[in-house]
Amino acid sequence: MAKRLKQLKRVNGQKKLAGCTVFITGASRGIGKAIALKAAKDGANIVIAAKTTHPHPRLSGTIYTAAEEVEAAGGKALPCVVDVRDEQQINNAVERAVEKFGGIDVLVNNASAISLTNTLETPTKRVDLMMNVNTRGTYLTSKACIPYLKKSKIAHILNLSPPLNLNPLWFKQHCAYTIAKYGMSMCVLGMAEEFKGEIAVNALWPKTAIHTAAMDMLGGSGIESQCRKVDIIADAAYSIFKRPKTFTGNFVIDENILKDEGVENFDIYAVKPGHPLIPDFFLDEQPDTITKKMESRGPPPELREEKSQPPPKPRSGAVEETFRIVKDSLSDDVVKATQAIYQFELSGEDGGTWFLDLKSQGGNVGYGEPSDRADVVMSMSTEDFVKMFSGKLKPTMAFMSGKLKIKGNMALAIKLEKLMSQMNAKL
Repeated sequence: MAKRLKQLKRVNGQKKLAGCTVFITGASRGIGKAIALKAAKDGANIVIAAKTTHPHPRLSGTIYTAAEEVEAAGGKALPCVVDVRDEQQINNAVERAVEKFGGIDVLVNNASAISLTNTLETPTKRVDLMMNVNTRGTYLTSKACIPYLKKSKIAHILNLSPPLNLNPLWFKQHCAYTIAKYGMSMCVLGMAEEFKGEIAVNALWPKTAIHTAAMDMLGGSGIESQCRKVDIIADAAYSIFKRPKTFTGNFVIDENILKDEGVENFDIYAVKPGHPLIPDFFLDEQPDTITKKMESRGPPPELREEKSQPPPKPRSGAVEETFRIVKDSLSDDVVKATQAIYQFELSGEDGGTWFLDLKSQGGNVGYGEPSDRADVVMSMSTEDFVKMFSGKLKPTMAFMSGKLKIKGNMALAIKLEKLMSQMNAKL
């Protein structure tokens, strides 16, 4: 205990987290590991609480490889096998951390599960996973750490969760995910008030998409050019840890707090500086688009026209020209990298049913339904379709604002965004 108190006296120096113990869920890779390495540079003790003990076929990193990186960065590491759905595993890890390091000073609730599917497309098993990892896991891990956090001079809980934005826009397309993620944010709201003066409890959320291995799985190769590096989250988290306990109950956006710290050049965080970035969920970054959507009365255009007969096959127009350019751009490499069939239900002039086959050799496009069942069905107006393929409308924003409706495999839907970016110069 005396050794620990001596270590903690150093926190008033340059190295804020020297000798402090930081407990991080989901720290074997991505954002969690980035925060761990940032703290390790101060000489912090890092508890790596995550599930991965053996290399994943598509996701690099285990709790043990993360521990090696932490120690190489100057910290001390304790890898613990923790599935945050298992209360006993959480409690065991907390006990091991206290036994090894003498206490816990910072908790980062980073572990999360995601499924961007609507109500009818989300299996109960997936709902349970998101609720149990995001909301319940955050609550139980906080509960287990709080008795030790209350004894700390640092005493921070940081949840990687969004501001509580009640705009219906963020519920309609992925209600279960939003509920589960907002559960983490409600822990901030409640615990910040409950432990005011003892523990600082805050949330941190990125302004833009962050490039991680999981993002590569969802969006495919090339998605990184529209993302920022995990470093921006790590730096923002560190800025929060430097604040006193009175800094509590805040829903912090990474870019905003770093601006407060004096950061002006955010290109240093971009994977590809100067390239347009994908805005993250739950932030009203385009109020005009959202306002127009919220002021709309009655069903959207594609639903109003459902009863009309499909138009005859168009012989000309922007949609057909778009598909012609897409067809000219297809190759075996594109097909091999995508392996999906897309069906487009377009309303308006030159609308109807179209398909993009990126499974058959060489690929194919055409009017009507594909010969094999589509992996993804996208519904939108012809105007928005052309804008999307020409780069004037980001697919992510089209989806989040309700202009684009998606049924089927969401990961394959995101993969199509890379192909669209390749089309932009030709359209």
